Amino acid sequence: MPDPVGIDPVRTGHVAPKATGEVMLPARPEPLSIKPGETAVIVVDMQNAYASPGGYIDIAGFDIAGAASAIEATRKVVEAARRAGVAVIYFQNGWDPDYVEAGTPGSPNWHKSNAMKTMRARPELAGTLLAKGTWDYAIVDGLTPQPGDIVIPKTRYSGFFNTNVDSVLRARGIRTLVFTGVATNVCVESSLRDAFHLEYFCAVLEDATHAVGPDFIQKAALYNIETFFGWVSNVADFCGAISQAAPVAAD
Repeated sequence: MPDPVGIDPVRTGHVAPKATGEVMLPARPEPLSIKPGETAVIVVDMQNAYASPGGYIDIAGFDIAGAASAIEATRKVVEAARRAGVAVIYFQNGWDPDYVEAGTPGSPNWHKSNAMKTMRARPELAGTLLAKGTWDYAIVDGLTPQPGDIVIPKTRYSGFFNTNVDSVLRARGIRTLVFTGVATNVCVESSLRDAFHLEYFCAVLEDATHAVGPDFIQKAALYNIETFFGWVSNVADFCGAISQAAPVAAD
């Protein structure tokens, strides 16, 4: 069968997964054909820090009003994905309790991370924002990973930087990634761009994401993805498409 959007590249070293057939995902700028057995849903940073009242993003003064709907939308996506045998992978952003992984003043992350800047401005918050083992770092209650899901910790915006996710995906024969999560314009887009450069077909579900910043930022990020790096779809179309796939038989 042809690859997404009719491209059929030579797959040196590719191991065929237990695919259940090809389905068509309505998307912009054109539909994208996906094989459930070669697809993973990537849930980006759906943590209290980014999506819950009292989390780092809320404390830092950013609007999180759209996060609740993104959580509910992502819940529908991962449930549909699991039923269809599509892998579910969570990115979880943060650092060790001593913030060694966050970097020193010699690292641009130390200067640009709003969590780090917030803790420097408010020393009483030190050790509470995005530190592993804290409430802030935890995945939101409505999206608790289930048995069989994979959680990939990361320390920078992109889930492909200094992690094993590329190996995890290639070992499973995964070629297509469907992104949800926060923030559309930061960690989602950064991860999707890196995945594109590693030859993955990438789609983002626009109503299962939430941006940090003014309203136009969400539109700008989706424009970038649709025009340069991948495809843009939505939750209803993804769930409808993936439901057409036959259930994966148990081993």
